[in-house]
Amino acid sequence: MKEKVILAYSGGLDTTVIIPWLKENYNYDVVCCCIDVGQGNELDGLDQRAKVSGAEKLYILDVVDEFADDYIVPCVQAGAVYENKYLLGTSMARPLIAKKLVEIARKEGATAICHGATGKGNDQVRFELGIKALAPDLKIIAPWRTWNISSREEEIKYCEDHDIYLPFSADNSYSRDRNLWHISHEGLELEDPAQAPNYEHLLVLGVTPEKAPEEGETISLTFEKGVPKTLNGQAMSAADIVRELNRLGGKHGIGIIDIVENRVVGMKSRGVYETPGGTILMEAHNQLEELILDKDTMACKKEMAIKFADIVYSGKWFTPLREAIQAFMEKTQENVTGEVKLKLYKGNIIKQGTVSPYSLYNESIASFTTGELYNHHDAEGFINLFGLSLKVRAMKQAELDQKKENK
Repeated sequence: MKEKVILAYSGGLDTTVIIPWLKENYNYDVVCCCIDVGQGNELDGLDQRAKVSGAEKLYILDVVDEFADDYIVPCVQAGAVYENKYLLGTSMARPLIAKKLVEIARKEGATAICHGATGKGNDQVRFELGIKALAPDLKIIAPWRTWNISSREEEIKYCEDHDIYLPFSADNSYSRDRNLWHISHEGLELEDPAQAPNYEHLLVLGVTPEKAPEEGETISLTFEKGVPKTLNGQAMSAADIVRELNRLGGKHGIGIIDIVENRVVGMKSRGVYETPGGTILMEAHNQLEELILDKDTMACKKEMAIKFADIVYSGKWFTPLREAIQAFMEKTQENVTGEVKLKLYKGNIIKQGTVSPYSLYNESIASFTTGELYNHHDAEGFINLFGLSLKVRAMKQAELDQKKENK
């Protein structure tokens, strides 16, 4: 019997070409595996396409809820944002895809896993670190690092040479990655940082703020221990909350970012990300936390969030460090329960009120009027002690200056 290889299959031109290439160069039986993390209609017609291309079998695994509960929610709880802007849409999905590829490889008795990530991108790192962490015995094949195909035209010609005729075109388009959380766009005019994005041609999930409705829309979200539970009073799964927030956020021009980021492999790349629902969810969670977490925990959590985001971005999900930081984050979420109201208006998320049974905001203390818990006169002693080092330093400097003058 031939050995089997599991191909991470999207149905696009790249992974379609890989099927006959694997059969020709490795003499493998190719088992395609498409991991559904919320790509939407991109999955239409995959079964026929895989078979026409020579695959022995196709798995389509719906893991959207697992993606939302076990990957998106921890990143929201952590407040994980890479380089101040990127909400990790592609990054957080890759470890789950790697995990499922390994599971299918074990089920099929495969000896190798193949992916279609390029040799310049982050995804090759994320896929392969995940596979190595979960199945170090499996061989990993990355065609873009070994074959001599260099363009879409050559890919189409390769298919035709192998009697595979599918509706692919050689015209240029953006390189995109879509899942439940976001859609990313790279290529074309975005390769020149001096050029503005062609949003008319580019956007998929929403509109620009200029084209958003003239009337804003107020929504409410509730969280229990940092986990989103309801939207506008209706209980929903985390995945369904993200779906509905995507619709609402897209409608109001929210969550569009244009960023030049530092890739894992050392180069800078420019991309536009649409994350309408994720942007709203992160902001709501942040607003609830600012009411509940004490100053020291908040400060430490923000530092840890930067590290957590870097771990996820770099493909190091299946590591002890990620587990340890996530455990810390979960501890901070024990009291992050309450309701957040927000107004969505032309790309803006405007606070409309936040309540929590665990709020540390005390009106008696914070009010300009004197309350029972705070005596204005106490501030004098506090300031004297808090500023003592400044005063001592100034006195010493004055003493030294006086000595210079007397010389």
